[in-house]
Parts: sequence; structure tokens; C-alpha cells
Amino acid sequence: MSTPPPTFAAPGASYASPIPIRKAHLGDALASEWTKIRSVRSTMWTLGVMIVLMVGLGLASAGVVASDNGPTPDSSQVLSLGFFGTLLGTICVMTLGVLTIASEYGTGMIRTTMTACSSRSRVLAAKAIVFFVLVTVLTTVFAALVGALQVGIVGSDSPSGGAWLKTTFGVGLFVALLGLLGLAVGTLVRHSAGAITIMVGVVLLPLVMAIFMFAESLKDLQQALLEYSVPSQLAVLYDQSVTGSSGPTGWEPLWIMAGITAVALGGAFVSINNRDV
Repeated sequence: MSTPPPTFAAPGASYASPIPIRKAHLGDALASEWTKIRSVRSTMWTLGVMIVLMVGLGLASAGVVASDNGPTPDSSQVLSLGFFGTLLGTICVMTLGVLTIASEYGTGMIRTTMTACSSRSRVLAAKAIVFFVLVTVLTTVFAALVGALQVGIVGSDSPSGGAWLKTTFGVGLFVALLGLLGLAVGTLVRHSAGAITIMVGVVLLPLVMAIFMFAESLKDLQQALLEYSVPSQLAVLYDQSVTGSSGPTGWEPLWIMAGITAVALGGAFVSINNRDV
């Protein structure tokens, strides 16, 4: 029995995929980055430690104040007890911001990312949006939880709506913007350890430098460093000030941080589009 000769498709025939073909858009990049950020261990560890610091130090501070026999602090002072945990938690958020992109450069995964999505600006925008929303929501929720528990533990009156808004949503936005600054620095430096070191210096160095400026000729510079250091600006959102009546007030620290972060992100977009991966 002879084998039938093979058949070939007509020269003009083409394969029609049953999967719909469409152009990729920002939503696809957002879905990809959300999958990445929630599946890597660095997210769990950094944000987990941030939550432990916020809750642990916040409740410990409230417990110390409640056990004191002095007069009950007013509502704004009670909410400011969450400052210390949030300040230490910013280091975790900055670290995650750097790792969100710098870790991909370290492992070479960035080449796969850029191959899957040819628009580099879309990749960076998706990373920034997912990171910002995640950190804002988590920080706001736990800042509100800690604030409510502190008010209950100390037994003070309930703070005003404006105070609640600043110490929850305002603090959440500020911390998320600081993390976005870390993401921008990570994009520019492309090295996790180097970018994290730079961000820690951004937070701590101005305040440390100001403490050791004893010369009279440096008083104005010392005052400026104290007023505009990250810890001082975060304290303003908790209605506290380390410089008295001078320096940023109200919501001004948020706008300052937004401006700095916007400039850094602009540089990051230029860098990612003009440098090889």
C-alpha cells in the first residue's frame, strides 16, 4: 500500500489565531506590574516590617502616655504618637521603591520586561502607579487604625476631621511620594544598594548635618536643613514642629515632596528612554 503524497497549503493561505489580537495598552502593563509586586518576597518583607513598626511603636507610645499620671494630652498630641513608627517605616517604603525597578536591572529581568513591553515609558509609569496606590492605601489604613487605637488607649477626645485627614491620608500620600522618589533614584542609579544608600542619606543626612553645625555663620543653613529635612516635614503632618513657627506648615510638606518627586521622575523617564538596558 503506497503512502499518499503530502499536501501543502495554498501559497496565499495564512493561519488565523482563535485568540483576539489587539494592541497592548497601559492596563496590560499595570496588570503585569501588579502581578510582579504582589508575588515577590521583597514586598511582603518591606511592607510587613513597615506595618509592624507603625502598629508596634504607635501602640507602645500610647501605652507609655496612658500609664503616666500626668494630664491627658489633647487629641492632636495623641495622633502625633504615630510619628515615630511612620518615620522608621519610610525606610522600608523607600527600599521597596528602589527594589521595584533596580532589582530587575540587577537580575537582568529588565530585558524581558522591555521585550514584552516595547514602550519604556509605559513600563515605568505602570510601576509608579501600582507602587504609589499600594503604599498610599496601606499607609493610610494603618495610620488610621493606629490613630484610633491610640485615642482609645489614652482616652482623649476624638480629633477633628482635618487632623484625621492629615495624619492618615496626608501621611499616606507623603510616604508614598517618598517611595516614588526611591523608585526614580533606582531608575537613575540602576543599582539597589547604591540607590538605597542615597535615599537613606536623603532622609537622615540633612538632619544630622544640622545637629553638628555649631558655627554662628552656619545658623541660617542649619535652620533650613532642620526645617526641610524629611523627618521635620513628616512631623508637620502630625501637627508637630521641631523648628517652632518657622518652616513649612499645614499641607506644605506634601507639595514640597510632590515637586521633588516629580522632578526626579521626569529625570527617570528621560533616562530610561535614552539609555541601554
